Amino acid sequence: MTMPNTMTVHLIDDDDGVREALTILLTEGGFTVRSYRSGTDFLATFETAGRGCIVSDIRMPGIDGLELQQRLKASKSSFPLIFITGHGDIQMAVQAMREGALNFIEKPFDDNLLMDAVQSALKSLDARPVSNEAAAAKAHMDTLTPREREVLDCLVQGKPNKITALDLGMSIRTVEVHRARIMQKMDANSLSELVRMVLSAQALI
Repeated sequence: MTMPNTMTVHLIDDDDGVREALTILLTEGGFTVRSYRSGTDFLATFETAGRGCIVSDIRMPGIDGLELQQRLKASKSSFPLIFITGHGDIQMAVQAMREGALNFIEKPFDDNLLMDAVQSALKSLDARPVSNEAAAAKAHMDTLTPREREVLDCLVQGKPNKITALDLGMSIRTVEVHRARIMQKMDANSLSELVRMVLSAQALI
């Protein structure tokens, strides 16, 4: 899994314990890691950071993940962004993906999920875009029923199942059933992958 030495994972988290644990995890996985206690610390050095990706908590004091993303976009940064998010931050994470974030990972997460996300992010720096990805996502969306499309819209907006149930006048259990069918029909393994597919398909509409 080791990536080229020119690639660096820039880890941003205000929690010292989390930052230390993730630094050890990623380093043992073969990645070169630089860690920062805040978005401000990273922004002070990122122009000389070289190529790599960013793994950042989305909710932090001072500059949060969304503001960090906007500042990087304004500076024309090409760093792929992976956000780590709590359950209550899903709406923020979906907004971040709409703004171009590569992935978001919900806490608590499996270590391998983060490792795979980082590896994909670093590989994306050299990968050519897959031209038929959006078309494939749209084809999957066309298989959804009207009710499933309504639930999908709520998912992509970052709404939890309870709010989706209230908005659509159905039980939470029914929302869960629709959600499982949507994930299956869309061939998505995670909510972040589902959001990415929908956003790419919408570009064709």
